[in-house]
Amino acid sequence: MSAPDRPRNTLSLRRPLSPTGISPTGISPTGISPTVLAVGGYVLTRVIGLAVLAIAAAATGKDGLHRLKGRWDSVWYVRVAEHGYGYEVTLPNGDVHSDLAFFPLLPALERGLSAVLPLDAATAGLVVSWTAAVAAAWGIYKCGAHFAGERAGVLLAVLWGVYPTAFVQSMAYTETLFTAFAAWSLYAVLRGRWILAGLLCAAAGLTRPTAVALIAALGITALVTLVRERRLPLRTVAGVLIAPLGWFAYIAYVGVRRHSPTAYFDVQAAWGNSIDGGVALARFIAGLPWPAALGLCAALALLGWLVALCVRQKQPLPLLVHTIGVVFVSLVGAAYFGSRPRLMMPAFGLLLPPAVALARLRTRTTPPVLAGLALASAAYGAFTLLGSGPP
Repeated sequence: MSAPDRPRNTLSLRRPLSPTGISPTGISPTGISPTVLAVGGYVLTRVIGLAVLAIAAAATGKDGLHRLKGRWDSVWYVRVAEHGYGYEVTLPNGDVHSDLAFFPLLPALERGLSAVLPLDAATAGLVVSWTAAVAAAWGIYKCGAHFAGERAGVLLAVLWGVYPTAFVQSMAYTETLFTAFAAWSLYAVLRGRWILAGLLCAAAGLTRPTAVALIAALGITALVTLVRERRLPLRTVAGVLIAPLGWFAYIAYVGVRRHSPTAYFDVQAAWGNSIDGGVALARFIAGLPWPAALGLCAALALLGWLVALCVRQKQPLPLLVHTIGVVFVSLVGAAYFGSRPRLMMPAFGLLLPPAVALARLRTRTTPPVLAGLALASAAYGAFTLLGSGPP
């Protein structure tokens, strides 16, 4: 590793585990680079998802493409892209849903792309989302390879593509854009490039409110580094100070527009997205029939087990804090329960333990496993997208 690339003042940044099946030069036995395998494998999972959706849509007489770019939150982003902020809907129960709940970067990109290309804003949203998905898979691979070796990094990227709610990665939503910024920001921290990490984090902060987890990851990593090394280079300080600027800028914008410092949180509360410490989740579980409640508790136990494995695996501190932060934020809000799995999707560190476990298997064993997961994810995605409930 050359001197400029050597990790500095970052915790553990532990040496990668020995890769399995890929040589130290970074070339697989097939002669294909791990980066191509990671990104290509990820793209293949999403192509499978889109193919299954197209087949299911044709069989049911529904418009699969419309489900990807013209429903649910996608409509709100397009409206902001085309008309700016200021739209509200009053529900029959008196609740007011404002478009100020949606962060500005995706609609800004939709507006810009539709201005220079012969695309409408909704289609531009798909282009942004799909491009960001590839960038996210690449960044996820880099983070995984840095910690656990090239093979585990490849598998981590592909596993992200077969996540149960991975169909959202093919929608005009912000998950892929945010995850791309988060993955590359975390990788920049792992390589000691703090100013770049801060800039990418600031961009993530203009994309989703979940950026608080990424901001915390950079801040806590810098703080622990200061305690351990009793010094903090100027570039680290600069990166940490830059990191929250995007998130704070939008919160301030909403505050100025509504003449209240808590306006953004009031807007979210009107959408039913206030932070209640998990009370809404507990009530939701309590209101289910006992078999469903038992199954959901088992799923939450599995989630807790995965978090424990991440800690036990001694993942690099910034990645670990980001993962736990995203999970925490997704569980303590009062949001609609069905959306929580997709809200956790940027916490790709959860997939590192299974990625490392798969990397230890024989090379010929992994393709059938991944193919089965891809088909299951695609089938679930088609069922959800063509159904009536929101993702």
